[in-house]
Amino acid sequence: MPDLKSGFLVALIALPLCLGIAVASGFPPIAGVLTAIVGGILGGLLGGAPLSIKGPAAGLIVIAVGAVHDLGQGDLVAGYRRALAVGVVAALVQIVFGLVRAAGVGVVMSPSVVHGMLAAIGVIIIAKQAHVVLGVRPTADSTFGLIAEIPRSAAHANPFILLVGALSLVLLFGLPLVRARWSRLAPAPLVVLAVAIPIGLWLHLDRPHDYTFLGAQHHLGPEFLVRLPGSLLDAITFPDFSQVFSATSVQYVVMFALIGTIESTLTVLAVDSMRPAERVSNVNRDLLAIGTGNLASALIGGLPMISEIVRSKANVDAGATSRWSNVCHGAILLLFVALVPGVVQTIPLAALAAMLVYTGFRLASPAGVRHIARIGWDQLALFTTTLLVTLATDLLVGVASGLALKVVLHLARGVPVSAFLPRPQVTVVGEVLRVRLRGAAVFPALLPVRKAITRAGRGVTKVVVDVRDAVLVDHTFLARLDELARELPAATLVVEGLDGLVPASDDPHATRRGRSR
Repeated sequence: MPDLKSGFLVALIALPLCLGIAVASGFPPIAGVLTAIVGGILGGLLGGAPLSIKGPAAGLIVIAVGAVHDLGQGDLVAGYRRALAVGVVAALVQIVFGLVRAAGVGVVMSPSVVHGMLAAIGVIIIAKQAHVVLGVRPTADSTFGLIAEIPRSAAHANPFILLVGALSLVLLFGLPLVRARWSRLAPAPLVVLAVAIPIGLWLHLDRPHDYTFLGAQHHLGPEFLVRLPGSLLDAITFPDFSQVFSATSVQYVVMFALIGTIESTLTVLAVDSMRPAERVSNVNRDLLAIGTGNLASALIGGLPMISEIVRSKANVDAGATSRWSNVCHGAILLLFVALVPGVVQTIPLAALAAMLVYTGFRLASPAGVRHIARIGWDQLALFTTTLLVTLATDLLVGVASGLALKVVLHLARGVPVSAFLPRPQVTVVGEVLRVRLRGAAVFPALLPVRKAITRAGRGVTKVVVDVRDAVLVDHTFLARLDELARELPAATLVVEGLDGLVPASDDPHATRRGRSR
């Protein structure tokens, strides 16, 4: 019963978000719902993270819309079908990652680089969706051009469409600030739909017509509403593999596979931290399930999926106890779009765009930037570099630039090259497992440390990570150790040797260097 309740609540949250993510990705709106249905049912049954909800995510919008645009070269329908072929190949790559147990690679990703990537995605989403909220079609293509064009779109906004979008934004930003108990009875996206749909009906958005406001003429019509095919069978679209081995396709395969894998792994770890007393998730099995789900989704016209953090948190908060909450959420979405598709087609696109603007703001939250700045100037440099390079180029180049800067900073601080190919000394004495790192404890060391921890055995009650011989212990290593500690429900983890190093700030996870440096 708790899983049915949580699945129903997550489905209510997921429906508008899936529609909005699909539209923003250049896919048909129904594609997002197809992905959530496949992710919920197939991903829920096969996954190794029972409380993580599988479905489309805002973090992949930038990659998806880029694939549709670049592969279609002006023909969005062709771009959509070719992007599906990219999704098929990327899914096969993820399945291989799961089989060779490579999901743990996401653990070594610098949190600051990941936050920089997500902040860039947030800015890109806002830059694109702000114009939809205003009811104006922009002329610019680049992110910086879209941002620069927002004042012009605001000056030429469609007043009634802006009414829908503005009210939606007020509800999304305002409801979380209300502390009254009634404000938590329904999720904010559902409240937005409850307000936006009646306004859309009042404005007769289902038929084309013009109106005059303050002496200026504006247009309303079905193009401002969600459009769905006649049935789910009509929604099925098959991939076009004609360009799947082109350089552009390979680039997007790499981005879908890597970014999707990293985001999913980090989400699973985050969800485990919400329920530390529960059994630790199997990230490799979960990645295998996501790859399988992505394969099925891409073959029928759906978006790529990941383990998504917002819906997963809502699932945990609603009291979910098993994988059946994910399955119920997928089944409820299937019943909803199959039985009452007419309701979905009354949703104004401006309301969905407002939800995405709100999501983008949360990804690029100023509070997150301030938190990173408090950790240390080096983390702020990684964040800023990843953010700006991603905005100027693409996700893959942005993340690569952040990681490259991290390596350069470490080398400049005296970290030996051998530390990037670590071979920790692992010993077990009685009930104590000791992992000793020489030279430096930097992000690549997390993989062998994690491997040693997972093989600790039931007889180990204490794990000691010894960094007394390290000239530097980086932020990524310290931050991820806390997550690794949760994989030891019967043992404690301690780090020895940190008191001999100087932290870059007061944050407990700040980079630490030897006193002589």
